Amino acid sequence: MSYDEFRSTYAVTSGPVRLGQWECTDAARPGRTLGPQARNYRATIAVGDHISTSTAAASGPVAALTAMLYDRGVALELLKFHQVDSGDGIATFVCGTDGSADEWAMGLSEDATESALRAMIACANRLVSR
Repeated sequence: MSYDEFRSTYAVTSGPVRLGQWECTDAARPGRTLGPQARNYRATIAVGDHISTSTAAASGPVAALTAMLYDRGVALELLKFHQVDSGDGIATFVCGTDGSADEWAMGLSEDATESALRAMIACANRLVSR
């Protein structure tokens, strides 16, 4: 399989599940807060023709997107997560399940968070398209 074939198979950039704007909506936090704290996230997510804004409070972006997708009827549980610096940016490889099937997917970006979110969306699309 060539690299281009690999990317077109595992780094799906189109499909019924699409991620638009993504942001952490919290203002800067004081340094005195002890322990892990949930952050608030907002995203524009499309599932098919339905586009809406979703919000979630979670420990990080991966957990937040998982919750947002679930609220939109897209089940995705990550079973494996690998992130490496490639020559083209940060590559994130995930294996996810919807409870009945497992699929691998990849995301690529200069930003580690964006790479992870792209991998999750690619995985969701691979699972939905089965």
